[in-house]
Amino acid sequence: MDLLTHHPYNRDDLPKPAFTLREAAGSVGDFGTILPIVLGVALVSDMNISHILFFFAVWFIISGFYYRLPVPIEPMKAIGAVVIAGSLTHDIIAASGIIVGIFFLLAGLMRWMEALKKYIPQNVIRGVQAALALLLLKSALGFATGDIIPFTVATLVIALFWVGAKYTRIPDISALIVVFGGVGAGILISGMPEFILPALPTVFLPSPEVFFPAFTDLVLPQIPLTITNAILATSLLTLDLFRHEIKPDRLSATIGVMNLVSVPFGGFPMCHGAGGMAGQYRFGARTGGANIIAGIILLAFAFLFASAGVLSIIPTGIFGALLLFVALELGIHATKTDSAVVTGVIAVVSIVGNITIAFIIGMILAWGRIWYRKRTGQDP
Repeated sequence: MDLLTHHPYNRDDLPKPAFTLREAAGSVGDFGTILPIVLGVALVSDMNISHILFFFAVWFIISGFYYRLPVPIEPMKAIGAVVIAGSLTHDIIAASGIIVGIFFLLAGLMRWMEALKKYIPQNVIRGVQAALALLLLKSALGFATGDIIPFTVATLVIALFWVGAKYTRIPDISALIVVFGGVGAGILISGMPEFILPALPTVFLPSPEVFFPAFTDLVLPQIPLTITNAILATSLLTLDLFRHEIKPDRLSATIGVMNLVSVPFGGFPMCHGAGGMAGQYRFGARTGGANIIAGIILLAFAFLFASAGVLSIIPTGIFGALLLFVALELGIHATKTDSAVVTGVIAVVSIVGNITIAFIIGMILAWGRIWYRKRTGQDP
């Protein structure tokens, strides 16, 4: 039985957004992914962090009401990595966001993703999940190395709540405790960050000459990652976690819309993400209420602290602990593969190379396996 064809997504079949303590705990489950990238971009570029956070907040809230599931809003990781490494300007970042917005909106409206899904074996998508789990684990260890005490304390808190929630009725609010505990510890150590009244977003249109380098340097590395992780892997994970599959074209269309609406006003390129969904689910998110709560928290950051200082006071070890458990959650779902070889190769190549090369190699292996089975009737 093909589960993907027997569990269609219908938002009317899903509960309305809930605002329980468990949903609140899950709402910050993806902050360990979002905040380090957002902070890094704000520190090296001329983008306004208040505007970046504002649009993340807006789309978290819209996504919560629209999908009724904790479908996360994340910064586009490949674009974020290149921006941070190269200290790129707002001009080229905005151009890349407009390009990806147009591409994924058209892809969703014309149902390219649903057609593409037929040619990408599920073990390749599981490989992308495994690759992201390893990449998140690598990032977690990087954060932990430079801030071992907060990492250790936060990890113990999360682990204790995990055990408590499993064997008792105690809700797992560990993510809330470590995030807000980290903010409190940062304020005690560094003092209250400067309050700056945020400026209103204004239209920002990039100059025409930056569109080509934006396409070659930022968009091309991002598109394969968005297709596999933000769309196909997220779609598959909604079925794993909630027994309702959000179709890839729907996810593609919302990615397109939120970039075309936000980027020209100062937003950073955004997408969905399987890792973020796994993180929110791991810490308790079950409905769109978690997204709405996350949006309200980010909105408070955007309006109350329109300065990178509010994020920099949080010990980086906190992010490491969150990412560690997100990686474990995503890795568990990656094991639901029909080919450990294909999935494992993608994961390993992603660590030693990059996820685009890993995806290509995985596709070759997966289709070679399909060809061999048709020819011999046996697994290679």
